[in-house]
Amino acid sequence: MQKILIIGATSAIAQATARRFARRGDRLYLLGRNPDKLEALAQDLRIRGAESVGWACFQAEDFATHPALLDQAYETLGGIDVALFAHGTLPDQRACEQSFEAALRELNVNAIGTVSLLTHLANRMESQGSGTLAVISSPAGDRGRQSNYVYGAAKAMVTVFCQGLRNRLFRSGVHVLTIKPGFVDTPMTAAFDKGMLWAQPEQIAAGIERAIDKGSDSASPLCGSVYLPGFWAFVMLAIKYIPEGVFKRLKL
Repeated sequence: MQKILIIGATSAIAQATARRFARRGDRLYLLGRNPDKLEALAQDLRIRGAESVGWACFQAEDFATHPALLDQAYETLGGIDVALFAHGTLPDQRACEQSFEAALRELNVNAIGTVSLLTHLANRMESQGSGTLAVISSPAGDRGRQSNYVYGAAKAMVTVFCQGLRNRLFRSGVHVLTIKPGFVDTPMTAAFDKGMLWAQPEQIAAGIERAIDKGSDSASPLCGSVYLPGFWAFVMLAIKYIPEGVFKRLKL
């Protein structure tokens, strides 16, 4: 039985992953924005076998409230073994181009809020000498594209921050895992046309569970970053090596 904090728990990927944890009998604590959705999810997870489920509302951009929220999570769970970061929004790129305030709001939600929570949790886990920080980033952060560079910039910050944190915490017994799902069929992407490259939340959840379990096994060293599904590693490798003179002419 593990004690697991899920941040952004009502997202489609987080819900699918939480159900897998519940079936194992883990103890869960959920953070999200909508109290009705959180309570409904908590009830569902209890029925599915979770040892206990607590929850609280939070806003990623309300940085001052983060320490108290984490105190509450630690107290309710009796410690934290795993923290899964799954919160975020998909910005309106055009609106962000026209308004710095809109861009700043999205950067605060998708990047700075994550950095705030990671900083507090990393210090706690470093002190206890154990734990896993599993952070959902995105391939969008691997290279800036005209269609979503505000979102991509936020995810690039999260990815690089996790790289540095992983390097810092390597000898402390704390694992830092960066998870990069490709296209996933969720309510957040409902307006997009779907094709062969799209995955379902349940597929991503299975990959997240495997990656976390691998990192928690001291006999199996964690590589640090995982693309889900795995073929996205090859897709992004190709995209990263397109020459800039060519890339800026592509409508991506």
